[in-house]
Amino acid sequence: MRKNSILKLFVVIIIILACTFLTINEVKNDKIRTGIDIRGGVSAIFEPDIKKGSLASEEMGKGLASAKMILDKRLDGRGIFDRNISIDTINGRITVEIPWAAGETDFNPQKTINELGRTALLTFQEVDADKVDENGYFLPTGRIVLQGTQVKDANPARHPDTGEWIVVLDLEPSGAESFAEATGRLKGQRIAIFMDDQYISAPLVRDRIDGGSAIITGQADAVEAGNLAATINSGSLPFRLEAVKVDSISPQLGTGAMNVAITAGITGFILVCLFMLIYYRLPGLIANIALFGLVVLQLLLISWTGISITLPGIGGIILAIGMGVDANVIIFERIKEEMKEGKTFRASVDQGFKRAFTAVLDSNITTLITAAVLYIMGSGPIKGFAMTLGLGVILSFLTAVTATKIMLQAVSGVEFARNKWLYGVK
Repeated sequence: MRKNSILKLFVVIIIILACTFLTINEVKNDKIRTGIDIRGGVSAIFEPDIKKGSLASEEMGKGLASAKMILDKRLDGRGIFDRNISIDTINGRITVEIPWAAGETDFNPQKTINELGRTALLTFQEVDADKVDENGYFLPTGRIVLQGTQVKDANPARHPDTGEWIVVLDLEPSGAESFAEATGRLKGQRIAIFMDDQYISAPLVRDRIDGGSAIITGQADAVEAGNLAATINSGSLPFRLEAVKVDSISPQLGTGAMNVAITAGITGFILVCLFMLIYYRLPGLIANIALFGLVVLQLLLISWTGISITLPGIGGIILAIGMGVDANVIIFERIKEEMKEGKTFRASVDQGFKRAFTAVLDSNITTLITAAVLYIMGSGPIKGFAMTLGLGVILSFLTAVTATKIMLQAVSGVEFARNKWLYGVK
């Protein structure tokens, strides 16, 4: 029993050390992407490659809004949340500011702008029920029913009978003919909508659709219907965007501000570790090991996912450390209460974690809800803060409930670790 306990302790420590080694390697190789406020970036102005005044102002504004949504989706997919995208409807242009890629040394603005890729292609495709990804979304089959250029217009609306939110499609003549044939043939099946190869939606075909108009049901609310309509409209842009001006932009705050934030975070981490060690002693030491594991795991996942780190993002990481400590404090106080009642160390640990679990879970869920709301409704650095906070909360829950428990149970098999003084109990 004692050998198994020591083995579990060493396994957890080895995992943390391995993650630490990988994180140090990522930092040394400059794999962690920082935001515009820290590293600087690129500013590009995109304009339609059409003759000035060839489109009405309303049509131009609608096209630019759809193009902005394409750029937003592209950058979200790359984890670049620290960006600024603004539309100038008067001059008919879009300004995009994005941070340098991690490891960028030649400072080639055009190379960074190329991360945005070409304008996305919207398609409606037949699907195969057995061709889905790990999230259960349909994969492209290449059997195109309708292209975005064949959609004249898409608008959110309420269904006249049910009142639910729908998207109303107005098709071009060529699109109306092919869509009628496909919906008649695929009645009772789904037609998936893709932006390039990215799955958007898969409405069910209820009947053959003639007349050049169609509706897409199943929208949760006005926001979802509006986003889907804008996405569909983006596939039928009346122009192609081209970058007419590309410039480098200097860091808004610079690495000095990041170094100050990192120094503050390290100082806070050390003070928290000292408090936990002095007040909770042996459990505090174990909590510090788990807390260190939380930090390196978070940095490692941020590097692997390519999320750009801004100063608000660093704040999210530091806040997640506080959440991890909060969970450990609740658990350790429960353990102390059990030990004061005369229970054995192993029983106190088991009961302490069991009774504290609900409180820890509730506090983490409420924080995750906040992070989700910030991510959905926020933009730019706010999304980056929400991502680092949400990721940190999930990892803090795992380290506090799982890693700390495993290590505490492991030391229970060692004789000297059963001394109540080591747990702050008289």
